[in-house]
Amino acid sequence: MSLLTVQELLEDQGKTLELEILAGAKGLQNPIGHPRIQKYSLAFAGYFRFFHPDRVQIMGETEVSYLQTLPPPRQTEVIDALFAHPICCVVVTKSLEVPPSLLAAADRSQAPVLRSARKSSVVMTQLSAYVEDRLAPKTTVHGVLMDVYGVGVLILGKSGIGKSESALHLIQRGHRLIADDVVEVRQKENILVGSGLELLRHHIEIRGMGIVNIRDLFGVAAIRDHKKIELVVHLQEWDPRQDYDRLGLDEETHTLLGLDIPLVRAPVRPGRNISTIIEVSARNQLLRVMGYHSAEVLDRELLQQLIEVPTASKSFERNEE
Repeated sequence: MSLLTVQELLEDQGKTLELEILAGAKGLQNPIGHPRIQKYSLAFAGYFRFFHPDRVQIMGETEVSYLQTLPPPRQTEVIDALFAHPICCVVVTKSLEVPPSLLAAADRSQAPVLRSARKSSVVMTQLSAYVEDRLAPKTTVHGVLMDVYGVGVLILGKSGIGKSESALHLIQRGHRLIADDVVEVRQKENILVGSGLELLRHHIEIRGMGIVNIRDLFGVAAIRDHKKIELVVHLQEWDPRQDYDRLGLDEETHTLLGLDIPLVRAPVRPGRNISTIIEVSARNQLLRVMGYHSAEVLDRELLQQLIEVPTASKSFERNEE
C-alpha cells in the first residue's frame, strides 16, 4: 500500500475542499492508513469498538452541535477520550466553529484538525475517492496500454519488438492510447486500472522518428487518461521450435498485483499484422465476457460429429445387408 500523509492530503485537496488547518500542525506527517472515511458517531458516547483512528475522521454539524450541548467538564472528558487514540487527522465541515478544548487536545496529541467550507457529504465523497486512489496497491509495467473496442489491452514484450508501432497502427484505426512505455497499474477492489505517468502522458516513442504527441497529432478522441485492464497481449519473437496454441482452448493468464488477466501470446514475424491480431483478440475477449467461446463451440461441434459418424456407418451397413 502506498504512503499518504496529512500534509499531502492538504496540498492536493486544499483548494478543492477549501481546507485550512486549525490545530495539530506538528502532526502533518501523520500517515493515513485506510482508504475509507469515518464519522465519529458513537465514539462520542464512548463506544470505540469500530473506531479506526488511522482513517480520516469527519466532524459535521451533528457532532459539533452535540459537543456544544455538553457541560464543559463532560465535553473535555469526551474530547480527551477521542484524542487518547492515535488519530491521523480530523476534518470539520461547513466552516463550523470548533470547541477550544478540541483544538487544545489536537495540539497536545499532534493530530491535525482541518476545516472545510463544504458540506459533509461533499467532503466525504471527495476524500473517499482521493484517499482510495492514493492508497490503492500499485505497480509499474513496461508496455503499452490501449483501448481497443472498449477493451483495455495491455501490450507486453521485450524492448524493440514493436509494441509502440503496433499501438500507432491501432491509433490510426480509431483506437485510443492510454500509456506508452511505462504503465502505472492500480488495484481497485477486484479490478486493475492502468494509466500513464503525468510527464509521459499522451506521448509515444517510435524508433527512427522519436517521441510524438498523440493528442496533438490525432486529437483528443485518440487518447484516454485511464482504463480498466481486461486483456494482456504478449508479443514474442517467432520461434519455429516452439508449439503455439492453434485452437484457443488453452486459456492462459498474466498475474498483476495478485489478479489474473486473460493472456494472448502473439508470435511476431514478417508478414504478420500484429495490430489486426490485437483487434481480433479484443473482439474475442468481448465474446468471452458475453459467454461465447468460439474454440469451445467448435470443439463441441467436432466431438458431436465424431459421435454421430459411427452411428451413421452402422445404419448404412444394416441397409446393405
